[in-house]
Amino acid sequence: MTMPLPRRMLAVLALLSLHTVAASAQTRDVAGSRDYPGIGRFTGSVITGYVVKDFDATRMQAAAFRDGQPTDARRLEGRIVRIAYRTNPGPSILEVSRNFETQLAKAGYETLLACDTDACGAIPFTESIDTLPVPQMWVDGFNYRYFAGRKTEGGRETYASVIVSQNNQDITAQVTIAELGTIANKMVDAAAMAKGLGETGHIALYGIYFDTDKAVLKPESRPTLEQIAKLLTSQPQLNVFIVGHTDSQGAYEYNLDLSKRRAEAVAAELVKSFRIAQARLRTAGVGLLAPVGSNATDAGRALNRRVELVAP
Repeated sequence: MTMPLPRRMLAVLALLSLHTVAASAQTRDVAGSRDYPGIGRFTGSVITGYVVKDFDATRMQAAAFRDGQPTDARRLEGRIVRIAYRTNPGPSILEVSRNFETQLAKAGYETLLACDTDACGAIPFTESIDTLPVPQMWVDGFNYRYFAGRKTEGGRETYASVIVSQNNQDITAQVTIAELGTIANKMVDAAAMAKGLGETGHIALYGIYFDTDKAVLKPESRPTLEQIAKLLTSQPQLNVFIVGHTDSQGAYEYNLDLSKRRAEAVAAELVKSFRIAQARLRTAGVGLLAPVGSNATDAGRALNRRVELVAP
């Protein structure tokens, strides 16, 4: 006698099925994404997930598991880049992984760990590494290959990991790069904002956070929002423009719209949570049109992604 599947399980299976169809239908890289410089991608791949954080943490394994437990787990902090790929049927997991490993070796990474499913630690191993969620990345705990490497250049330490697996006949891969570094002090208090507006007519704020290609404020933005509200509350006569800026990655019109929506999100939060009068806040988005750094470098692009307060 066949027992019917629980309703919850049926819902999960249906969701996974939709994810599989959506992933298979994707023929272009996700908006705003790009390969990591010097590493690239396997031929015929598309980027299905792309997340870059100027400061974050990631988990990497530098040695295989023993008795189901990690033996060299590393928590890395700094600039973290996560890029997920899907490759159409044809190549094997090993072929895709070897290509990434060869490219990383050419880029100067020494191997810390290179292993297949059972040698790595099977399912418990995959639960202890950092991967983007389905449908951006898919990892089959029964069939995968993992690589972790490290390089030191000019006193700077960088780690890279690659997990390659399979979903139906498609090969999935995620490259994670951790550029180690200490967190930059991006807090600008109300006094500094007032000084900047008074001396130059504008002040750049780097403590306003959004996910890539999103215009929803992240919780980490609150300290900076509190300082903006403090400034405006202490100077009731002050009105400001809130101006969004982006780097040059992505289409011009798209970035123009994204920067405007981000500025509007800041204004809306100041009105909603801090009771700043809407009439005191005007918004604009200029996209990539006012860079303060070179868009040819990661550091320059990070400077260009900002929100500014501008005095009328």
